[in-house]
Amino acid sequence: MGEEAFDIVVVGGGHAGCEAALAAARLGARTALVTLRTDTIAQMSCNPAIGGLAKGQIVREVDALGGVMARAADATAIQYRLLNRSKGPAVRSPRAQCDRGAYARAMQEFLRQQRRLAILEDEVTDILVRGGRAAGVACASGRRLAARAVVLTTGTFLRGILHVGERMWSGGRIGEPAAEGLSASLERLGLCLGRLKTGTPPRIDGRTLDYARLAEQPGDPEPVRFSFGAGGPPETAALAPASPPWVPCWLTATTPEVHALVRANLDRAPMYTGQIRSVGPRYCPSLEAKIVRFAHRTSHQVFLEPEGRGTHVVYCNGISTSLPEDVQGDVVRGIPGLERAAILRYGYAIEYDFVPPQQTQATLESKAVGGLYLAGQINGTSGYEEAAGQGLLAGINAARALAGRPPVVLRRDQAYIGVLIDDLVTKGAEEPYRMFTSLAEYRLILRHDNADRRLTPIGREVGLVPDGAWRRFQEKEQQISGVQTVIARTRRGGRTLEGILRRPGVTWQRLVAEVPGLADLAAPPEAWEQVQIDAKYAGYLVRQQRQVDRSRRMEERPIPPDLDYGAVPHLRAEAREKLSRVRPRSLGQAARIAGIGPSDLTVLMIHLAR
Repeated sequence: MGEEAFDIVVVGGGHAGCEAALAAARLGARTALVTLRTDTIAQMSCNPAIGGLAKGQIVREVDALGGVMARAADATAIQYRLLNRSKGPAVRSPRAQCDRGAYARAMQEFLRQQRRLAILEDEVTDILVRGGRAAGVACASGRRLAARAVVLTTGTFLRGILHVGERMWSGGRIGEPAAEGLSASLERLGLCLGRLKTGTPPRIDGRTLDYARLAEQPGDPEPVRFSFGAGGPPETAALAPASPPWVPCWLTATTPEVHALVRANLDRAPMYTGQIRSVGPRYCPSLEAKIVRFAHRTSHQVFLEPEGRGTHVVYCNGISTSLPEDVQGDVVRGIPGLERAAILRYGYAIEYDFVPPQQTQATLESKAVGGLYLAGQINGTSGYEEAAGQGLLAGINAARALAGRPPVVLRRDQAYIGVLIDDLVTKGAEEPYRMFTSLAEYRLILRHDNADRRLTPIGREVGLVPDGAWRRFQEKEQQISGVQTVIARTRRGGRTLEGILRRPGVTWQRLVAEVPGLADLAAPPEAWEQVQIDAKYAGYLVRQQRQVDRSRRMEERPIPPDLDYGAVPHLRAEAREKLSRVRPRSLGQAARIAGIGPSDLTVLMIHLAR
């Protein structure tokens, strides 16, 4: 079989692979997306939802930069909820239940319409290298694809092993084969691999539920959608957002009897028999782990999430498990409202290979092999949103490198995506990494409502924000500026409107109704919201900006990439070892490495000054 030539090959068709392939092709690179099965591209392997705490911010950042996840979610949503609505704007996050099948079809349509993008069904077994740089891939079919850059987005497929009770078998996802050959290729290239574990709960038939015993969880009547209108190529602009009627979710909980049943069968649970040895996500433990870890709890919530409008499949969020099928059946039917539930698919756990991300640069390019980029679960993350953010940046940086342009590296004060990638390459991932608002030290700046203002100019400079979207963004900025000008110079009762706006309980709607002239300002609700938040939190924003400025001074003090830490006098052995492994790009990044203390930084600063 002859060799086919591309600029970039993307390996894997999950959420990271879709964003990487679309970004690379839209930036002019001849791109191939290679996946084991084309019909499962963009599949929601776990829960049928996009967004959530901190994750909703990432989705909006992907959109602002020109990615497509937000538009696919908006087109296929069946329910929206703005989480933490009663709290401050820094921790509010949009979330949407989506139609699982429709979401995958929408993303596949984006891919099919994209020029310069070929979609190939095959298994990549080897990374081709020439002169220390990625030069393409070899496939199980014998096909060889030459390329100047390769992006790996392999998800849970690298030497994946599935577990249900005592049974274990090879697979990357239920009903799909694992990628068996690629891990050995990565090890030959000098990359160290690790193992992680994740899991998924049973799916049940919604027609067999007793809804009278369940608590209804409706969505918001006025949805907060994800897309600002910047994401996605212009040729797919006809993809319309979903509309009501919205589909409710349902809530129930486990019982003491269910907990006793699980405890009685721990000797058959792979996590407790030694069958599973990998580390799973602490933030999203299996049911058996929750019952053991939180022994004082008599119940755990179970969210029943419909997987779409045209299906009866319901996802049981909260009872991820790898217990044997017979135990799973008793557990499910022991939960109130699920006494007669028909299980359509049992839960399972999966172990898979990943590349500990301290071996990767902030551009997501491998330190061991030039031109080889890694994104998504291969870097130790979990979650569709974290994968999409990494995939987008990997695709952008691969294409820009080939074009001789500088990479895009988002700072921690610019984006949650910047926090995510910096955490990975600086601290590594000893368990599956999930983004939380608490991990972002500048979260008041990194709100979901201002993601477009933070990142659309970057997406435009990169080349992923089309003209129409850019004009809409500029119009919004002008509207915000106009409102701020009027507010600043208008007084009522001897006080500025800006000062009145900071008072508790004051809303824009009330202010517009009471003050003549404000209603004449032709500004959309989003513009009013930005002015209100900026006025109400002005003092906190100024204080946080000072923190950003102090931090940036450290970030702007570069460390030579080839610095010999062994030659730095007075540096502790532990610091030498950790600095040599991470090879930080700046003093700011060095300060975030676990185990590096102020004295180590002082020694390093003196050495660099000399």
